[in-house]
Amino acid sequence: MSGRLNLDPQAIVDKEFDIDFKGYNPEEVDNMLDLVIQDYQTYQQMIKDLNQKITELERTSATLRAKLIEVEGKQRANQDVDPIQASASNIDILKRLSRLERQVFDEKNRQ
Repeated sequence: MSGRLNLDPQAIVDKEFDIDFKGYNPEEVDNMLDLVIQDYQTYQQMIKDLNQKITELERTSATLRAKLIEVEGKQRANQDVDPIQASASNIDILKRLSRLERQVFDEKNRQ
């Protein structure tokens, strides 16, 4: 982060301006203020970028949480299934497949 910035707090505190006839050298003060302005602009851009990243990560987190809840629910539903019912449902599926195969093969044999 400090590689992108011109000043750090200590540099601002330690900055001494040369005193001119009418006070501080205006050109030196202007140059210093230009550096401060550049840093503020850099900070503002960094804050904007980080806020966008936070928003993006919060959306991703919410999506992942929703998927996790869905998976946990499916897992609980699978655990709650009675083993006898599960095997009965598997038998029903096999019977249906068998009937379907017979129908398909009978139609092919007729043609």
